[in-house]
Amino acid sequence: MKLLFIVNPISGDVDKEPFLKKASKLCQKYGITTEIFKTTGSDDEKKVGNTIKAFAPDRVASVGGDGTTLFSAIALLESKIPMGIIPLGSANGMAVELGVQSNPMEALKDLIMSSMIKDLDILKINDKHFSMHLGDVGINAEIVASYEQDPNRGMATYAKYFIDELTKNDPFEVEVEAKEKTIVEKAVMVGICNAKKYGTGIPLNIDGNPMDGKFEIILVKDLNTQFLINAGLSKFNDVFYMKENITAICTELAVLKFKKPRLLQLDGEVIGKFKEIKVEIIKGATKLITSTDNQYVKD
Repeated sequence: MKLLFIVNPISGDVDKEPFLKKASKLCQKYGITTEIFKTTGSDDEKKVGNTIKAFAPDRVASVGGDGTTLFSAIALLESKIPMGIIPLGSANGMAVELGVQSNPMEALKDLIMSSMIKDLDILKINDKHFSMHLGDVGINAEIVASYEQDPNRGMATYAKYFIDELTKNDPFEVEVEAKEKTIVEKAVMVGICNAKKYGTGIPLNIDGNPMDGKFEIILVKDLNTQFLINAGLSKFNDVFYMKENITAICTELAVLKFKKPRLLQLDGEVIGKFKEIKVEIIKGATKLITSTDNQYVKD
């Protein structure tokens, strides 16, 4: 077997070298040929494409957080090469969604051993951006933008900006075109969801399934105190999720329109401001190495 590691050295402020040393020893033990590609932030898409072409791996291990998972999936879009996830980011939301073991070495062993390869969807946004997990416009996108500018990482930093943004909490109008219908509502946040929960464990879309060929647009009408309490409790039990505070639209294609450009984040990365956002599903875009620990895998 030939295994390519795609590594984001800075994701989550986690040192990847201890894992890579252990992974190298494990692969040597079982005769697995390895190559390591580390992102630098400079022309990574082209460089990883060249590495994949030259090395021709049988499998790919994405080592990092949600952003690294998405980057790896995009790099493999034109191939049939399966990928697995090694969770070494700040929140690892997608890894949690897909039942990946939290211990990186155990996740690697599953990746090497599993013969279960399943289709995983990806969202395409405005014909050139992608999302595998969750994106949004509104309050959370503003939080992510502030978080990205802060040299400190982790949940405490995120919480600081979360509280900051709550004091603003200004609803805005959004027009959603989907399933041959148009909905116009005011919201404090518009979720673009291929999955269910943020990396914090708080659900945005309790009906999400990143392997069903559909996605959901979630309009959050208000972030009042009770909603926030319930959202927090929902981390432990979805029964607390307040459906009356959201509008959920399940579709394969949607167009969002705003009166003025709004900030968009996708999988924890700020993309930019847009007055119009087109979202469409790429069914089975990624070949995912998984197991029956994955809640979306059906026997």
